[in-house]
Parts: sequence; C-alpha cells; structure tokens
Amino acid sequence: MAPLLAARPRLWGILIVSNSAEFDISHIRLGDRPLIVCDVDDVVLQFIGPFQLYLKSLGHEFLPRSFRLHGNIVSLADGLALEDQHVSRLILEFFEAQESWQTPIDPVVSTLERLSDDADVLFLTAMPPQFSAHRRRLLDSAGLTFPLLASEQPKGPIVQALHGGRDLPVIFIDDMARNLHSVKEHVADCLLIHLMPDSPVHRFAPAAAEDIARARDWAHAAELIDQYLAGHTISRANPAA
Repeated sequence: MAPLLAARPRLWGILIVSNSAEFDISHIRLGDRPLIVCDVDDVVLQFIGPFQLYLKSLGHEFLPRSFRLHGNIVSLADGLALEDQHVSRLILEFFEAQESWQTPIDPVVSTLERLSDDADVLFLTAMPPQFSAHRRRLLDSAGLTFPLLASEQPKGPIVQALHGGRDLPVIFIDDMARNLHSVKEHVADCLLIHLMPDSPVHRFAPAAAEDIARARDWAHAAELIDQYLAGHTISRANPAA
C-alpha cells in the first residue's frame, strides 16, 4: 500500500469547520497527487446489516419504513417504537461496540489499496469524534490504514479546506445525497460518486442530483475513478485540447 507521503507534502493543524467546531487534522499528509475522500459507514464498512443484528441481540428490530432510524426501531416484545432518545443511545452504543459487529464491504480493501498507488486516500466518517479510536482500530485491523477524520459537521467545508485550490483531481464517495450535495456546493470540479448498498432501507434514500455519478458497487466506482484520473492526465498533457 502506498504511504501518504509524496513530494512537498501539505500539512495542517486545526481545521475550523464552523464558528464553534474544530478538530485536529495535524496527522494528515497530502502530496502532489489526486485526493480520494471516502465515507465509511455503508461505503467502506457494513453498517445497516450489522446494526440490525445488534438490535436483535438486544430484543429490538429495525423496520425499514423510511430512510431514518428514529421512529423505525421497535421492541420485539410488544412491537412499539422506541423513543427517539432510546434510539440515539443505541446508535452511540453501537459505535462503542462497532469492532465486534462491522466488517469491510468487499472488495473495498483491494480496491483502495490499488487506487492508493496513484492517489491519497482519506476517510471522512460522519460519527461523534469520541468513537474515532474505535473506528481507527477497526479499519486498521482490516488493512484500511488510510488517515481518518471523524466529524458530525457538514462534509463540504471539510473537503474544501483539505483540498484547497490545488490543481489536482479530487474525488468524494458517499452513500448520503446530502453529503454529496454539500461537497458539490463547496468543491468545484470534484468527481462525486453516490455509492450505497442494495438494502431495504436504502431504497428509501433521497436521490442525488442528476450530475452526480451513481456507482453500482466498488468495482464500478473504481472504473469511474480511473476514467476521471485518466481524463485529467490527458487534459494536463494537452492543455489546448
């Protein structure tokens, strides 16, 4: 796996993503290479399936009636929906226990390893930062040792701050339309890839904008990325084309 070290690495310390939110990104090293920013849950790691199994182990069930967790988790004992506070607590407890439940989506490990030969790969996961150490251990155990940022803030400003005004390709992959739209608003000429599992709940997911690429799976996503990078290489070699 290619390390995130290249000529003239770009380093940061604290990234301010709003007037009140900031987090440390001093461990990020980007070289003069394309950047691939990738979501984690249900993109790199299985989430909805393991979460359903986790709920059943506690006597609950998730009913995919809409694209949300709150209001759709019921007790197996009486069929009543759990209160929102209870659902929020279950989500946090699942993040605490994620190392025992979540596994990589095949073939993400080999795909990202190959892509990292030509691009820097960074994970941007939407989760409370206090669980980033758990996620780091889980990703490392699967061979996914790329840098990780955990934040509940909008992803567009984060990707914008990371990429800056570099004249290099940038790719963003996510299963949530709102995150793709956020990056689209803040980062020009970014290849946006909507990648989500074929699950009952994701069939209720809001559609992404028509100009956002939809990938069937990781093999398809890799094809889209290869084509995008090849096109950028050709345009730089022939600026008048």
